[in-house]
Amino acid sequence: MRKMLKITTFLTVSAATIMYVSLQTALGSTVYVYGPGGPFPAMNAAAKTFNKQYGENVTVEAGPLNKWKTEAQNNADIIYSGSENMMTDFVSKMPDLIDEKTIYPAYIRPAAILVHPGNPLHINRFSDLLKPGISVMVVQGAGQTGLWEDIAGKNGNLQTIRKLRKNIVYYAPNSADALHYWESNKSPDAWIIYNIWQISHPGSADIVPIGKRHIIYRDMDLSFTYKGEKNSAAMKFYHFLLGKDGKEIFKKYGWHG
Repeated sequence: MRKMLKITTFLTVSAATIMYVSLQTALGSTVYVYGPGGPFPAMNAAAKTFNKQYGENVTVEAGPLNKWKTEAQNNADIIYSGSENMMTDFVSKMPDLIDEKTIYPAYIRPAAILVHPGNPLHINRFSDLLKPGISVMVVQGAGQTGLWEDIAGKNGNLQTIRKLRKNIVYYAPNSADALHYWESNKSPDAWIIYNIWQISHPGSADIVPIGKRHIIYRDMDLSFTYKGEKNSAAMKFYHFLLGKDGKEIFKKYGWHG
């Protein structure tokens, strides 16, 4: 079972480790954090607040794995994900980087429907996406692999899946690509994505709740790298993220935990 880990879990009592951690603190070492774009606005806001409050230097790099994988393997302290399947994928692709026993589900958010500002087609519920002539965009990769199928198939109605698939006009490989397509092409009438994307880009879309019958939630994991376990500033930031201040910041961006 994954449990929230205390500082004492990671810090060894050896003199060498104590000296290493003390030296890092004295030098004001940078904490390197990597993960996908979805949680980035909240994670970056948390890092800026933390740096200001404690005089630390946490930097967050976000995007698809191939954008930051090489750099992360050299210096990462903390890795965050956009879903459980994403974190499992990170572990499989970077087996010598992430300490799997430190993975902790930190925050969760719901899927939602985004529509163009003003909701010109009056899309008010998930069932509206199944109507003939409605065009829908979904994200097929990253933390949303299989999300639209889970939403449509939640109640075991095969016809719902068939109707939604017929209306999907674009399968974006990730959320950043979907946002670019949404803002430049304007062809889809609706976009199935997490609520956090509308909160971070309020001028690009209005949000329509999916509704209790079809709602799906997925979480964000936090994990340490083997290097990060020995970095006292990384440990401090980790507990900040899960503490009161961190929760308030993530709540502002649509997450709850």
